[in-house]
Amino acid sequence: MADIILKPPPKPNYLTKAIDFCSRAVRGQLHLPPWWLRDVGGADFEAVGQEFLEIFKQLAGLQPNERVLDIGCGSGRIALPLTGYLNSEGSYTGVDIVNGSISWCRQHITTHYPNFRFEHADLYNRRYNPTGQFQDEAYTFPVESGRFDFIFLTSVFTHMLPAGLENYLSEIARVLYPNGRALVTFFLLNDEQQTLAGQGLNEIDFKFGSGPYRIRSEAVPESAVAYEELFVRQALRQNGLDIVEPIHYGAWSGRVDGLSYQDIVLVRPAR
Repeated sequence: MADIILKPPPKPNYLTKAIDFCSRAVRGQLHLPPWWLRDVGGADFEAVGQEFLEIFKQLAGLQPNERVLDIGCGSGRIALPLTGYLNSEGSYTGVDIVNGSISWCRQHITTHYPNFRFEHADLYNRRYNPTGQFQDEAYTFPVESGRFDFIFLTSVFTHMLPAGLENYLSEIARVLYPNGRALVTFFLLNDEQQTLAGQGLNEIDFKFGSGPYRIRSEAVPESAVAYEELFVRQALRQNGLDIVEPIHYGAWSGRVDGLSYQDIVLVRPAR
């Protein structure tokens, strides 16, 4: 399989904007962001948001009055269903590198739900934020320490190299409340995944790289990144985080009982 070259997200013109608005109006979807801000692959934007809300409730016991941090919030895929779940005592903070997504969320979510706020992280990314000033390995989450009951990162570590991952795990531990939980997703490399790969069942071929991680594309390393499960376990432990067993493996590797597409790891501060 040839390297995958990811093109920059499209920049809509007036005609594109008009077509998108009419399309959403006909479908009763004016509450959703325009299509060019829903750059999340082929999955259904609303369905995935609802799926993760149910996972948060079932696996992490998310309560309506808790303080929530979403790193990599995009254009509100999970924030939107959370507006109908978190009450006035709860709060939500979303952080993303795409300024257009943050602007849309502020205008269409925060104006109606003042306990939902959104912050732009000006991090360099060759596809989504090529003029970004900062690198993920040195980024500090723009929130105070020990504040959040629940933190989640979906499809973040699947696009991040080890230096950034280590820093983000440290930041998660810093801002998590002592009794809090964090839910993160990965592509995990382990014995069962390797067996399924040998049968041609992995949906993504991580054939490049060495050490604790593999990548799909040499041209764009961050397009998809997989980590050895043992490395992830050690990195979590070194950053003061314990896994709430079991890990919930995903369908990407060819498992027929995958809870979601990516592998889901629930963690809490080490005790």
